[in-house]
Amino acid sequence: MNGYTENKQEHLRRLRRIEGQARGLQRMVEDDKYCIDILTQVSATTSALQSFALALLEEHMAHCVAEATRKGGEEAQLKVKEAADAIARLVRS
Repeated sequence: MNGYTENKQEHLRRLRRIEGQARGLQRMVEDDKYCIDILTQVSATTSALQSFALALLEEHMAHCVAEATRKGGEEAQLKVKEAADAIARLVRS
């Protein structure tokens, strides 16, 4: 079971909303909308994706990483490193 399973439907709704935002960006370009208006929507879409990523990361840490640390051993170390690497990728993006 994945850490996000409990909130899967909520996550899918968020992703569908983000998908709609991306399609809206395509329409804005097709309709020759003003650059700043498009950039504003890019920022909103980026924020929505970052928010989704942080929620997923939080669930991963609360479920997957916590479970591995309860068990201990090499898997715990791997899960902590995996989470740290994911955080580093998010910070760089």
